[in-house]
Amino acid sequence: MTDPLRTAPQAGSGPPHIGTRASVTTMPSVLVVDDEELVARSVAAYLEADGVRSRVAGDAREGERLWRETRPDAVVLDVRLPGVSGLDLLRRMRSDADRTPVVLLSGLGSVDDRIVGLELGADDYLTKPFSPRELVLRVHALLRRGDIHPGDGLRPVTVGPLTLEPSTRSASLAGSEQVLAPREFDLLLFLAQHAGATFGTRELLRRVWGWDFGDDSTVVVHVRRLRRKFEPDPSEPTLLTTVRGTGYRLGTADELTASLAEASR
Repeated sequence: MTDPLRTAPQAGSGPPHIGTRASVTTMPSVLVVDDEELVARSVAAYLEADGVRSRVAGDAREGERLWRETRPDAVVLDVRLPGVSGLDLLRRMRSDADRTPVVLLSGLGSVDDRIVGLELGADDYLTKPFSPRELVLRVHALLRRGDIHPGDGLRPVTVGPLTLEPSTRSASLAGSEQVLAPREFDLLLFLAQHAGATFGTRELLRRVWGWDFGDDSTVVVHVRRLRRKFEPDPSEPTLLTTVRGTGYRLGTADELTASLAEASR
C-alpha cells in the first residue's frame, strides 16, 4: 500500500520543528481520527514535535468518545472510516453546536466527500497523499484563530442589522443569533470589516484561509452556508451577493437595512 504521507520523519531524527507556537506555555490539543495507523501516528508525531498535544483514534466511535471526554482544540478527521464515517462524526459534532475546528482528510478524487464535509461545517481539508508539514501549518492557523478569548478587548463589528462579536465568535442579524462554524465566522467577519467591497475566491482563500492555493469550492460552499443562515431567500441573495465575474460582496449598512425591510413587506 502506498504511504499516504509524502514525507516521513527520518529514523532517530523526528519531525522538523516548524516553531509557530514555541512561545505558548499551555500546549494545545488535537485529536487525530484515522483508521490508517501509520498516517495517524505520523500526523500525531509531527504535531507533538511542534508543541501540540495529540491523541489518536482509529475509528469514529473512539473518536467521538475522545472528543466528548477531552474537548480538543482541533480535530483532524479522515472522511472514510470503517463503520461510522468521518462525515457522520462531523455531523454529530456540529449537531451539538460544537465549533471545534475540523480539518478533513480525503482521498484523491473524493470531491463529493469534500463538498459534503464543508457543507457540514468542516473548516479545512487536505487530500491524501499530503505533506505533514502543510497539515501542521494548517492546524496551527486554526489554533491561532482559537486563541481569541472573551475579554481580549476585541470590539463588535456592526454593519446595519448585522453584528459580529469577535470575542465570543457569535453573529446575529436583526437580533437573531446564528450558530456559525469557525471558518464561516472568519469569512463573514472579514466581509463585514470590508462591507461594500468585492473579493474574488482566490483573494478570500488567501486572506481568510491563509492559502496561496486551494479549491474555489471551499469559498463557494462557505458562502452558500452563510446565505442559508442569514438570507431571507437564499436562492435570491440580497445581503451577501455575487458580483458576476468578480466575486462576493457583503452590502453596506444601508443596503442590509433596506434589504431586510423589503423582505419583511
